[in-house]
Amino acid sequence: MKLKYLNLFLLLCLAYLGIGIITQELLKTEILLAETLLEQFTRDQVLEVINFNRKWEWITYILLPIVLLLKIAMIAKIIDVGVFFMDKKISYNKLFSTVLKAEFIFLLAPVLKLGWFYFIETDFALVDLQNFYPLSLINITGYENLENWFIYPFQAMNLIEVAYWFILAFQLKKILEVDFDKSFSIVMSSYGVILLIWIIAVMFFTLNMS
Repeated sequence: MKLKYLNLFLLLCLAYLGIGIITQELLKTEILLAETLLEQFTRDQVLEVINFNRKWEWITYILLPIVLLLKIAMIAKIIDVGVFFMDKKISYNKLFSTVLKAEFIFLLAPVLKLGWFYFIETDFALVDLQNFYPLSLINITGYENLENWFIYPFQAMNLIEVAYWFILAFQLKKILEVDFDKSFSIVMSSYGVILLIWIIAVMFFTLNMS
């Protein structure tokens, strides 16, 4: 990974970690977890869970960059396949850079989520926090009357995801020197198809685990 890409990637990781830490502090997620667990477990059992989470919290800091790197690398490869089938040529490094830059749009999700629960819906439970996704279909329909296996696809259908598609397409338009329709079709036929398969897989897994 080139130095400029590495710096950009580190900035992305730090942004996610910073927002996560601020969210935990402002929204008191540990207290929400304890209140939820106390409905089913004893106080001592809840304390054990809380202490366990605190002890192994550092693993999150290690896993986050690994997961982000894998996600960006895989999406770049998926789009690379789409570019190939469209009879275009582009280096993988440029595609990696394209996906890395586009990934920053997803920082909007935790920021908007924090703002929503800190300033607007201040009376909330852990389940509300878990099922909320900014600018998504689930915020229109609500999650209460949805089957569990419908929750993720309703979260995935959101305006931030749409913006991500457009950002990818606009960047591809520039580096491939094609019109926007062509670049958007590349994104749709590669990343879009894999995203649809992923959503169906999550729905199937959730349905079987219910």
